[in-house]
Amino acid sequence: MNVTLAVKQYVSKMIESSGPGMKVLLMDRETTSIVSVVYTQSEILQKEVYLFERMDSQNRDSMKHLKAICFLRPTKENVDYLIQELRRPKYSVYFIYFSNVISKSEIKALAEADEQEVVAEIQQIITKEYELFDFRKTEVPPLLLILDRSDDAITPLLNQWTYQAMVHELLGLNNNRIDLSRVPGISKDLKEVVLSAENDEFYANNLYLNFGEIGTNIKNLMEDFQKKKPKEQQKLESISDMKAFVDNYPQFKKMSGTVSKHVTVVGELSRLVSERQLMEVSEVEQELSCQNDHSNAQQSVRRLLQNPRLSELDAVRLVMLYALRYERHSSSALPALMDELSRRGVSERHRKMVKSVVEYGGKRVRGSDLVTPTDAVAITKQFFKGLKGVENVYTQHQPLLHDTLDQLIKGRLKDSQFPYLGASSLRDR
Repeated sequence: MNVTLAVKQYVSKMIESSGPGMKVLLMDRETTSIVSVVYTQSEILQKEVYLFERMDSQNRDSMKHLKAICFLRPTKENVDYLIQELRRPKYSVYFIYFSNVISKSEIKALAEADEQEVVAEIQQIITKEYELFDFRKTEVPPLLLILDRSDDAITPLLNQWTYQAMVHELLGLNNNRIDLSRVPGISKDLKEVVLSAENDEFYANNLYLNFGEIGTNIKNLMEDFQKKKPKEQQKLESISDMKAFVDNYPQFKKMSGTVSKHVTVVGELSRLVSERQLMEVSEVEQELSCQNDHSNAQQSVRRLLQNPRLSELDAVRLVMLYALRYERHSSSALPALMDELSRRGVSERHRKMVKSVVEYGGKRVRGSDLVTPTDAVAITKQFFKGLKGVENVYTQHQPLLHDTLDQLIKGRLKDSQFPYLGASSLRDR
C-alpha cells in the first residue's frame, strides 16, 4: 500500500468537498507535517488553496471571502482552539476534518460554539475511510504473517549502502527535508533541501541503488545537464531565439536545482563515509553478521575500537553485533571489548545498550538462529554461497525476513516457530 498516495487522496477529498472558490487550510503542528509530505505548494495551489495557517496562530486576519478547511488531530487543545474560532469566525464557512475519532461531547461543544452557523461539515477521516484496511478481494484469501523484531536484532544495527537508507542514517530525513546547514561551505539555497520521490525523478529512480551506482548516475546527470546548459556566448538575436530560451528556461532551472541538490547530498554522504571510516566499519559488520570466524572477528573489532576516528555510535554497534553473534562462545572477548569502550570514553548510557540488545534479541529470546543454520537446506545454501563468493562485501547480509518469506512461499515454515491458525486448505495451498 502506498501510504503517501492514500493520504494525498484524503486531503484531495477534503478540498474537493468544499466546492469551488478560494480556500484556506487550517492545520495543527502534526497535520501541517503530514500535508507538506504529500503535497507541494504549487500542487495544492492548483486546488484553489491560497493560504496555509496554523490553528494555534494568534495573528490571523479575518478573511470572509475564504472558505476554511480544518484538518486537525482530535486533541482537547485543538477542540478548544476550534471553539474559540467558531465564536469569532474569521472565514465565511468551515469544513472540519479530524484525523481520528472525536467524542460526542466535543462535537456538542463545537455545535454550541457555532452560533453564527458557519460550520458546513464535520468528519472523522479514519472512521469514514473504513476501506483503508480492507484487503483486495482475491480468489485466494490473504495470509497474515506475524513477526517479532527481536527475532532479528542484527539487521537494524548494520550500516546501509542504498541512497535513501544512507540519507536517513547519516543526514536525517524529516518530512522529506534534509538539514544541510552544518555542511562545510554550504550555500544559503542548499541549507535545507527536499527529497521526495513524488516530485524528484532522479531520487525516485535511485532510491534503492547502492552508493557506488549513485556516484555513476550523478556523473551522468551532470553530463546531461552540461549538454543542455545554455552556452555563455549564446546570443539571443531573434524573437524565436528569445522564445526558445524562455520556453526551455523553467525545465533548465528545475534540472539545475536537481543537479545542485543531489551533488551536494551525495558529496556530504561521501564526506561522512570517509570521516567515519564507514567502509572499514561496514566490512567488519558484514563479517560479524555473515561469517563464522570468531578469532578474526574479535581481532577486527578490537582493531577498529582502537581507531580514534571511529564514532561512539559505530563503536557501540560493533560491540553489539559481536555480543549478539558470539554471546555464548567459549572464548568470548565481550568483557575486554566493554573495557575498550570504557577506555574510549563511551558514555555509560551507550555501554548499557550492549547488554540491553542481548536481552532483547539474544539466543534466549530468538525463535530462530540468525547466523548458524541448523537444517540441511540452509547449510547447503550457505556452503554454495561461500564457494561462489559475493559481488559486494558491504551487502553480503540478507535480513532474516528474506528467508522467512521464501520459506512461507514454499510452504516450509516450521510450526514450532510459526504456529498456524486458520483453515487447513489455506495452509496447504
